[in-house]
Amino acid sequence: MGTTGRMRKKQGDRGFTLIELLIVIVILGILAAIVVFAVGTTSATSVQAACHADAKSVETALESYKAQKGQFPTDPGSGDGSGAGWTVLVGGEPGPPPIGPWLKARPATTHYQISFAQNTGVITVATSSGLNGQTFDAPGVDACGANAK
Repeated sequence: MGTTGRMRKKQGDRGFTLIELLIVIVILGILAAIVVFAVGTTSATSVQAACHADAKSVETALESYKAQKGQFPTDPGSGDGSGAGWTVLVGGEPGPPPIGPWLKARPATTHYQISFAQNTGVITVATSSGLNGQTFDAPGVDACGANAK
């Protein structure tokens, strides 16, 4: 018997062709790209959600203070943590019986700063360096979206 130009496969020769391997590598690359893009936007969204939650907590604490005391704190609460307004909200006020605290802790993060004005309770959200401050809950403005990065 002569050979007809075709090679005979041995029973033990099994494996993948180069084309099959390339197709698998391309599919894995596409899946990896999808995962990277899906996870990449999660951190920015979570910082923005945390900013909204922190600002809302401060807003609730200020409203609670006003409901009990009849006015907003007479001292401001600066974004860098200074200001006697934070001390009042977090520490409460001494006296019989002690009132407060209205807030468990001052929101502290490296992504944004939350501050409030004295006597008005207006809350401002700014970048971590204190720049570009915008009023929280102002109509048409998302202060957290612009500053929480």
